[in-house]
Amino acid sequence: MAVEFTVLKTASDSPARLGLLKTPHGVIETPVFMPVGTQATVKTLTPLELEEIGADIILSNTYHLYLRPGSDLIKEAGGLHQFMNWQGSILTDSGGFQVFSLGKLRKISEEGVEFRSHLDGSKHFITPEKSVEIQMDLGSDIAMVFDECAPYPADYSYVKKSTELTYRWAERCKARHNREDQALFGIVQGGVFPDLRRQSAAQLVDLDFPGYGIGGLSVGEPKPLMYEMLEEIMPIMPQDKPRYLMGVGSPDCLVEAVLRGVDMFDCVWPTRIARHGTVMTRRGHLTVRNQTFARDFMPIEEDCSCYACQNFSRAYIRHLFKANEILGLRLATIHNLTFLARLMADVREAIRQDRMQQFRDQFFAEYAG
Repeated sequence: MAVEFTVLKTASDSPARLGLLKTPHGVIETPVFMPVGTQATVKTLTPLELEEIGADIILSNTYHLYLRPGSDLIKEAGGLHQFMNWQGSILTDSGGFQVFSLGKLRKISEEGVEFRSHLDGSKHFITPEKSVEIQMDLGSDIAMVFDECAPYPADYSYVKKSTELTYRWAERCKARHNREDQALFGIVQGGVFPDLRRQSAAQLVDLDFPGYGIGGLSVGEPKPLMYEMLEEIMPIMPQDKPRYLMGVGSPDCLVEAVLRGVDMFDCVWPTRIARHGTVMTRRGHLTVRNQTFARDFMPIEEDCSCYACQNFSRAYIRHLFKANEILGLRLATIHNLTFLARLMADVREAIRQDRMQQFRDQFFAEYAG
């Protein structure tokens, strides 16, 4: 098998669980947050810096790499690991969400999706089979099936058709996938409709994928509704396979989703807000660009071990942003990813000690969002 997943412990007071995910490029402790390297790079950071932060697995984007530089070029280079000199594990998404985001630039049919490139307007057609072929060329450890991500809000009839299409596409992806050193995960859809979520989960489980993404959430719906959808499907999801909540990366959502049994997460949000001068702390976010921090000589967070906090003040980092110096973006990114790596390590320890619910209560007693 390309991946092996072992549940080491399940909490006594919730579905939260501690696990190990083995891939051809390493062993990952779960629950885990995966930094996003959309275009074969986590913006502003080197692979060595990612290692120092504690990242064992990152995500790259099939849609973007297909358009530029091309999956054929990456295959010629020896695969994505070799091309970007990353020794850890890589998960590639299918491109479905990016195509969904194109709006009027794309047209969905039973066969696949016709779309125009956001780069140059050129026309392309991606089928489920084509998405899998691109990901096999990329050589990621984990690939994702091609799916349609229904928008929020959307009416029941549309989401039902979309969910059924996603299932048929998943069948086609599985039939095409044949790379033995790469695992193909299914994706549960269904919008915010409980019966469609349960239907999608049951159908995907019947196809017996080695892991399951949970898509179509964190697309604008209220957070309590996202949590409700997780609670609907978790009794259906296999206990011995990883569950990956796609596109979620805010600290509060990570803690709540772990409590509901999620093992893996990814999101561009932590690195995106860093580039705009916002950093994470246990008490909530700080926008270090603000005048408030002009003479604040404290680190971003006092007990943080990251390079930014160990060496620089809020005032200095603010100065870098105001002066448009790239180092400011880099330091904020290093801090935010370190913050999430430490949060997930703390979550794992709380599950290990069987005090996850207590951890959740303590976290929200401090965290202001």
